Amino acid sequence: MKNILTKDEYLKRIKAVRITAEEIQEKIKETGKLINSWYDGRPMLLVSVLNGSFVFMADICRQLDVPVEIAFMKAESYVGTNSTGTVNITLDLKQDISKYNVVILEDIIDSGRTLKVIVEKLKERNPLSLRVVTLLDKPSRRKVDFTADVALFTIPDFFVIGYGLDCDEYFRNLPYIGEFNEQI
Repeated sequence: MKNILTKDEYLKRIKAVRITAEEIQEKIKETGKLINSWYDGRPMLLVSVLNGSFVFMADICRQLDVPVEIAFMKAESYVGTNSTGTVNITLDLKQDISKYNVVILEDIIDSGRTLKVIVEKLKERNPLSLRVVTLLDKPSRRKVDFTADVALFTIPDFFVIGYGLDCDEYFRNLPYIGEFNEQI
């Protein structure tokens, strides 16, 4: 059974703020402009990889002034702070993406396994184009050859929480990116 955290326990697990809410929003605006320039009014489908990227997708979506639809995929590859090494797609797209320019929005690229599997799966469906935009990139942890088209922030190897990212489903509500205190 999952341990329910008290408020004090919750706050003690936030080691430090690594990227402020203001820094995130500044990069979101820049990235929205970039995505707008890529498609110039052509049909676009934003794909959020759940659960972590839902906050990121909402903020990016509000920056776009081109026709956009949204969809969700879910992939599981973590237990707590540890990657299992296996990627399971538990929610897949229902629509035919062959008439869309697809932009996958991801919260973090760590080992790269999850995004590599998702990208390969979606390329088989022949989208007009396919790009990956990630909030965070942690290249020091890469286990497969994978590079996003855009990474808003590159971070060193520490476990992060907030702005949609979690540890055992906690901390998604933080407006910033924090470092998780693994010592408690």
